[in-house]
Amino acid sequence: MLRLSSPAKKLILIFILFLAALYVSSPLQKKFNLTLGLDLAGGSHLVFEADTSKIPSEKKKTSLSSLKEVIERRVNLFGIAEPNVQTSNFEGKDRIVVELPGIKDTKQAIDLIGKTAQLLFARLQTPERSDGGQAGASATDSADVLVPTDLTGADLAESSVTFDKTGGQPSVSLTFTKEGGEKFAKITEENLGRQVAIILDNEIVSSPMVQEKIIGGQAQITGSFTLDEAKKLSIQLNAGALPVPIKLIEERTVGATLGAESVAKSVKAGIVGIVMVCLFMVLAYGKLGLVADLGLLVFGVLTLALYKMIGVVLTLPGIAGFLLSVGMAVDSNILIFERFKEEKGQRSVANALEVSFGRAWDSIRDANIATLVTAFILANPLDWSFLHTSGPVRGFAITLAIGIGISLFTGIVVSRNLLRVLVKK
Repeated sequence: MLRLSSPAKKLILIFILFLAALYVSSPLQKKFNLTLGLDLAGGSHLVFEADTSKIPSEKKKTSLSSLKEVIERRVNLFGIAEPNVQTSNFEGKDRIVVELPGIKDTKQAIDLIGKTAQLLFARLQTPERSDGGQAGASATDSADVLVPTDLTGADLAESSVTFDKTGGQPSVSLTFTKEGGEKFAKITEENLGRQVAIILDNEIVSSPMVQEKIIGGQAQITGSFTLDEAKKLSIQLNAGALPVPIKLIEERTVGATLGAESVAKSVKAGIVGIVMVCLFMVLAYGKLGLVADLGLLVFGVLTLALYKMIGVVLTLPGIAGFLLSVGMAVDSNILIFERFKEEKGQRSVANALEVSFGRAWDSIRDANIATLVTAFILANPLDWSFLHTSGPVRGFAITLAIGIGISLFTGIVVSRNLLRVLVKK
């Protein structure tokens, strides 16, 4: 009976993982496609003009900053990765410039961005007539009066799409904050047997009759929604209301800023660089270099598969981040191999390999941690105002961080087990 060593078993698992990643990264696999940025694939360029006429001059900068943040949240929730949203001022008019990579038909995105999404709850009150009766006796004065309450979209914690239990129609479920839930309970208690209107952007979307006091901070917006309309409304409510009214003044589709020829040359340069690195490893380290090149192949396939699975938007800076991580992956092997040269004269090959990996680990760990810290600062996931928030810069940082993580796996796990099995003397 054939018994496999522990490194051989690990190599089998690595091989299975490699095949799975190869399947995902294959061009024939249409379920997972690479998403290219505006500089590689083109997209849409939208310009909105903000109406800041009613905002005091000292608050204008803050309002525009909030407007930019809300638009970024809406676009990202809509499923557009790495949008470029900037503020500008032209001839005294404040504008928001939105660039959407890979989006050709922008009508739905424009509708999503431009909606103000101001949510308000109001009770319907029938006005009293001058003769002391109720204003329901004649058609001329039978209109109900909307009396706004203090419950607004600011009291909303979360919204989501749900389906009606009876008819299966899409609706939007609302979850209020603790304070909002208390307000809602008080409103329903004070308006038993009356209608409470849910108003979105000055339009009544639902006016249910209050049958009982509602506690728990939950409400539901029902109506003749399609599934897409319910999703869009939920996104608008989650992202928040626009602090400043805006209108679309320019819309155009843009081509790839680099052009197909420049992209082809960049890819060619990357391939040449990787081939030269592989060749250098073979010439410098012989069989050990071949093992490092196998690890590099696994690194490339895993990285491409991960890009496709998590939807990384590839821009030219992002490709640069990937190529830099290739160098970091090879750097780990170089540290180990140089240590191995020193150790093999003093002990057996198998023992020298284990000692080399152990003693090189401290240098590998420190170098990669320093790079990951740099990537974190460039990505600025906490949106610190004193750091850069450019989409391409973040793309570079994200691809670099992913590459560093995978290079640690291939350099320490893949290469180590390959060496344990293949290098005997």
